[in-house]
Amino acid sequence: MKNIVTIILIFVSISGFAQSKYNKADRLFDKMWYVEAASEYEKLINDGDRSIHVLQKAGDAYYFNTNMESAYKWYEILISEYLNEIDPEYIFRFAHTLEGKGEHKLAKKWMKTFAKRSKQKDSRTQQYAQNDITIEDILNIEPQFTLRNLSINTENSDFGPMYYGERLVYSSAIDTSYFHKRTYSWNEQPFLNFQLGRINATAADVEYLNAFSKELETKYHEATLAFSPDEKKVYFTRNNFNGKLGRDGEGINHLKLYSADLNISLNETVQWHNVKELPFNSDDYSVGHPTISEDGKLLYFVSDMPGSIGATDIYVVDIIADSTYSQPRNLGPKINTAGREMFPFITNKKLYFASDGHLGLGGLDVFEVNNDNVFENPINLGAPLNSTLDDFAYIVKEDTNLGFVCSNRAGGKGDDDIYSFDRNPSETREQVSGECSGWVTGYVSNEVTGERIANATVKIFSESGKELMQAQTNLNGNYAFKSDLDCITRYDVKVSKVGYNPNEKPFITSKDGEETIVPLGLKIINKGFYEDRGLVKIKIGIIYFDLDKSFIRNDATIELNKVVLMMNQYPNMLINIESHTDSRSPDNYNIELSDRRAKEARDYIISQGINADRILSAIGYGETQTVNNCKNGIPCTEAQHQLNRRSEFIIVRM
Repeated sequence: MKNIVTIILIFVSISGFAQSKYNKADRLFDKMWYVEAASEYEKLINDGDRSIHVLQKAGDAYYFNTNMESAYKWYEILISEYLNEIDPEYIFRFAHTLEGKGEHKLAKKWMKTFAKRSKQKDSRTQQYAQNDITIEDILNIEPQFTLRNLSINTENSDFGPMYYGERLVYSSAIDTSYFHKRTYSWNEQPFLNFQLGRINATAADVEYLNAFSKELETKYHEATLAFSPDEKKVYFTRNNFNGKLGRDGEGINHLKLYSADLNISLNETVQWHNVKELPFNSDDYSVGHPTISEDGKLLYFVSDMPGSIGATDIYVVDIIADSTYSQPRNLGPKINTAGREMFPFITNKKLYFASDGHLGLGGLDVFEVNNDNVFENPINLGAPLNSTLDDFAYIVKEDTNLGFVCSNRAGGKGDDDIYSFDRNPSETREQVSGECSGWVTGYVSNEVTGERIANATVKIFSESGKELMQAQTNLNGNYAFKSDLDCITRYDVKVSKVGYNPNEKPFITSKDGEETIVPLGLKIINKGFYEDRGLVKIKIGIIYFDLDKSFIRNDATIELNKVVLMMNQYPNMLINIESHTDSRSPDNYNIELSDRRAKEARDYIISQGINADRILSAIGYGETQTVNNCKNGIPCTEAQHQLNRRSEFIIVRM
């Protein structure tokens, strides 16, 4: 992700040693200065160097910052030019970028390629095989969360919340300390320190109070912490720091876990003292992200220590006595995968954690598993809690179903943001208070055709104009907000979607807390656009190609010029190009042919003066997305086959 968060724990680089001309870029990369490294690798590419080493590293520099669009750009070139030469890990990363873009079907195809290349030796091949549970199953999980972006979030990283009495301690790159000019070159943000906020009565927002503890601060990162049940001891994550950043033999600065004890002076000043390293730390691997069992006897954490199953695993130790611990135990392959398992949070009922090794919606997803000392069968918590980017650091009060989660999803205030949530919101308000609470549902449809509109963004605002919450419409165009709305109160609901003019409507909640239904309509911006299966596309005629060919014919340029015209008319428009075939040739051949055709269309549009950066992807799907039942072995007419031979220009942003 863009933040420094999870990823300070990822230190794997697959590429071998580069030639001297790569030294500057590689040095930046090895120091995890990913922003600057990406710029240097792109300079090499622009100068004509499209070697495996440079393409891998350019992709990695963005991948480790969770800039999936840019990582995809370089991984796609790497895959297309060096598929048979690269390590299978890069096929996995390419598939992961596709998930981050919401391209789940194509990601599934590349996961199968990854499984074949890795010969089933990687546990992720089983997790992503989608035999027992599919991505469609996760997408169809009934939403059980209502999320709100907190007022404490800044344009930098804010994450890692933890309860501290009725307050919240969290990590932030908020630029307020003496060391405010010091930035971390991973993402060019200030270093992290702990901040303290006050949780309001309904946990819907947090008021910033002050820095949590000057005694725990250093010049570098402090992030993620946990308290003993009596809150007299704190465990926290810090860079390997003893006056300066400690590094291992490869120049990597790892994370370590520390503890500190509470000291309350005679004048009732709260201070943390007796800061100690935990005995299972090392200069050679990372240990961090603690959570403590409710009885105070178990400490769970994340590490990439020797014996780890994947990039980072979840471990546990017994807290035997003050500063005495058992040997770390790996939670095993039911929880840990060859990917990243991170940010555990343990309650008396569940273990919650973030993972990109279990099947998810993209990036890190939040999972739960029963706290029965067995830890089997993790369950993905679904959308809207999880998104196509990173969702992590989930904490919850099991008795109230109120909690917090972190995400770098679109629509946030900056990098990583902290969100509050209601779980099972229709029940939550009754548990929290006896006050009357209204709720609103509705649907979004095309004002002209009446067709329901999926993936539209719906937001609720107070009468004063403050945004309260947001949701996405489902496949049937429906939305619902089931908490935090006072009875007999006026609100505004606003809806937007790329390619449509936004709309809004006032409403008043009912007097008895019953459902208020508010339907919403949207008008498409331009007659040259149309909606298809939840996506807004540019309307053009059929683009014909010669049999088994991918070059652009003269009659095809007439249609492609319509795309150029639209992109010139809307200079902020970004698009994806998809090309499809019918089912009458071998599957793999159709994938390759359609992919060449998509890229030929992209190249033509660029040749007409459209900036290449405005075309986010150009992908061939072969026969994987037919619009009718003309699949392998099913007889169809030529007209039916023709419906599946199409190129589509999908509007992503305007």
